[in-house]
Amino acid sequence: MLAQKLDTTTVAGLVSDATAAPSMHNAQPWRFRYAPSAATFTLLADPERTLPHADPTGRGLHVGCGAALLNLRVAIAHLGRRAVTTLLPAPGTPGLLATVRLDGPVPAADGLAALYPAIRDRHTSRYPFSDERVPQDVRAALVEAAAQEKAELTFPESPHLQSVLDLIRDAEGYNLMDDDRDTEMRHWARDTRGDAPVDGIPEYALGPRKRGGAAPARDFAGRKPVPGRPLVDFEERPQLALLSTAHDGPADWLRAGEALERVLLLATLHGLTSSFATQALEWPDLRWLLRDPLSGSGHVQMVLRLGYGPRGPATPRRSVKHVLTIDTRKRERR
Repeated sequence: MLAQKLDTTTVAGLVSDATAAPSMHNAQPWRFRYAPSAATFTLLADPERTLPHADPTGRGLHVGCGAALLNLRVAIAHLGRRAVTTLLPAPGTPGLLATVRLDGPVPAADGLAALYPAIRDRHTSRYPFSDERVPQDVRAALVEAAAQEKAELTFPESPHLQSVLDLIRDAEGYNLMDDDRDTEMRHWARDTRGDAPVDGIPEYALGPRKRGGAAPARDFAGRKPVPGRPLVDFEERPQLALLSTAHDGPADWLRAGEALERVLLLATLHGLTSSFATQALEWPDLRWLLRDPLSGSGHVQMVLRLGYGPRGPATPRRSVKHVLTIDTRKRERR
């Protein structure tokens, strides 16, 4: 199988699939290298796409890159190949996040290839969802999907759910009062009247402004009003899910990103729409309080809002030629 080298078009297609992943503020903080001689992709962080105010530790960056990593694994499985993944292969090189080596046939029980059709259908929806509840069997499937990537997915119920909603609301207020964070967020809210954006959140993807309802709805326009946006009510009974890991280091953040994307792709196949409620995660004191007060275990890495509603529009992506480098050097013989 290793003798079946990938052509440039196939390599570019795999990276294009990887970059369809979500990332904080759609900053797309990743770069890829491919070494044909070793049939190996390398995933690197892009230091020019950090969020120093909302994500000073780089946790969110790692989660986004982990989501792209999962997409790459899914796309490789779709080719019928197995992806041998190593996280943080060089501890002394923080920007080097993972390597993915193509190996023999993908195991039948892997389950990743079945997720491939959802890669292009998954979009963040900043619209109200219906009151229809996610069936218990679908919830169980999403929990299992997270577990396959060594993460835990839970659906908080009251009073924990109300506590999470309160923390998100508090974080929204803190963000609005923080000039640096507001400026940083609005930097990624793209004006589409000029050139077509390649990253960030364009105006057409902002969604409506929230008039009422209990569901969290982040407004990436910040303090700057956008003319013509409708004012609507969101759901009163939001269905949130917390994604957690046992530990809280860079490798755990990457695994959380892989688990996140696996959950999102499966949710998409089940007809669910999704959005993120990361506000409280961006304040360390509030993030700690998101944990289940009864179990008190794990570190929350993502807050998801799931339900049935309009699919969000596709947001722009950087061209593959700007994120992919193909190493043309031949591997030395030993």
